[in-house]
Amino acid sequence: MNICVVGAGYVGLVTGAVFADLGNDVVCVDNQPEKIALLRAGKLPIYEPGLEEMVARNVADGRLSFTTDLAAAVKRSLIVFIAVGTPARADGQTDLSAVEEVARGIGQAMERYTVIVNKSTVPVGTGDFVREVIERSQPRPIPFDVVSNPEFLREGSAIEDTLRPDRIVIGAPNQQVAMTLLELYAPLERPMIITDVASAEMIKYASNAFLATKISFMNAIANVCELAGADVTHVAKGMGLDARIGPAFLQAGLGYGGSCFPKDTESFIHTAARLGYDFKLLRAVVEINRERVPHFVEKIRKALGPLDDKVLAVLGLAFKPNTDDMREAKSVEVITRLLELGARVRAYDPVATANARRVLPPAVVYCDSPYEAAAGADGLVLVTEWNEFKFLNLERIRALMRRPVIFDGRNLWEPERMRRLGFEYYSIGRRPVLPG
Repeated sequence: MNICVVGAGYVGLVTGAVFADLGNDVVCVDNQPEKIALLRAGKLPIYEPGLEEMVARNVADGRLSFTTDLAAAVKRSLIVFIAVGTPARADGQTDLSAVEEVARGIGQAMERYTVIVNKSTVPVGTGDFVREVIERSQPRPIPFDVVSNPEFLREGSAIEDTLRPDRIVIGAPNQQVAMTLLELYAPLERPMIITDVASAEMIKYASNAFLATKISFMNAIANVCELAGADVTHVAKGMGLDARIGPAFLQAGLGYGGSCFPKDTESFIHTAARLGYDFKLLRAVVEINRERVPHFVEKIRKALGPLDDKVLAVLGLAFKPNTDDMREAKSVEVITRLLELGARVRAYDPVATANARRVLPPAVVYCDSPYEAAAGADGLVLVTEWNEFKFLNLERIRALMRRPVIFDGRNLWEPERMRRLGFEYYSIGRRPVLPG
């Protein structure tokens, strides 16, 4: 099939590359000429394992191309995916201005029947909004259909999630257009659910809200565990073995971040309010998440005393491992608070340093290795649980530090091991390992 993907960001680039890899002719459109120039030169604007190789392979085979010309791309395509950003406004509502702009351009360019697919995460009712914008923008009436096909990608494993998704959700206004999407996705041989457009839009928000709820629930349990002297990792394991609960998203830590959960929970709260429902449960989830970093930084302050001129090594800057995405990264809030308390910060991340420089305060010193960051430090703060940190030479780390104290925001290491190695060790929802 001839496919157009509008938006060459995270979702759009992964979606376009995978569809091209399945044998389709795909053109990715973006309104940023510098981004398109980079992609045409074989350079990706994002880091995602396996994506660079997939893009290069399909560009070389002639199945994947990049352009700024939306009109030309729409005219050649049977299916047009809208995969542009839907950021949160200051009040938490979703900003649909990019979606509206693309819909207007599609309406103006369309010359034959086209299937328009909302891939962006959008509030319920956006399908109707896109249809109205396209109809108003058409020079003459041309038939089209609007479909909701939400993405469920996890940064760091997006290729795997696209090729082997748990489910493919297709919200379609009729059976005929649903079959077009079924044909496109058929090579994946994965479970598909066909529903109406509004239900598909709700599935995305409800899924993210539920996962965010599991995270905040376990972080609240971690607070109780710290007061009770229990171990939240044991509690989570005991809960996760219950088939009704499952182990996923039960890891206590610094809370959720990234481009999805923070904005989607806020947007869902506003959508519910607009429809007349006060979503108190989800408001509590958001509030618990907001409390995570202040709670963690206060733990650091209590352990080290006044932080004036204390040197703290921060490991991990991206919002999660295997990505360079700094959107809603907990490192930003942690480091900003530490600097405000007078600390000096030395930071290391395997891939996100370039992006981190754009959003972190200029006082941060960036290091080329965890060991360089730890040298002479009064404390080590783990923020992002990159796999390489699991295999650090901790004896070397201890010898390099001025004071061997670790604040583990992701429960990466075991307290008993840290005790044997001679560290003072503070983690989430577990008893601290204290000197002596």
